[in-house]
Amino acid sequence: MSNVESLVGEWLPLPDVAQLLDVSITRVHGLIDERALAALRVGERRIRSVPAAFILDGQVVDSLKGTIVVLADAGYSDEDLIVWLFTPDESLRGRPIDALREGRKTEIRRRAQTLAW
Repeated sequence: MSNVESLVGEWLPLPDVAQLLDVSITRVHGLIDERALAALRVGERRIRSVPAAFILDGQVVDSLKGTIVVLADAGYSDEDLIVWLFTPDESLRGRPIDALREGRKTEIRRRAQTLAW
């Protein structure tokens, strides 16, 4: 298991994401293309999957798309940005993804924007 796989913990294969969001698999691919979600190939079979924490109450975490865009614009690959979102930060009292799930997007976006400089 890679570092990013163990850091994230729970992963959802794309068909499971489609089921949770109640959309087609094609729409899930569209969400990834639009940068509303990020996915990696994980596990022994290298199945394209999304971190389970990206989904909250049957929807993509509200502020995730903008944060992914900011990080991607800073040059982060999908793996890099997932690692950043899931790495604990003492000054946040948790991980950036947890802060986003709690609705603290301004603080996280500000931190993400500083990464580009």
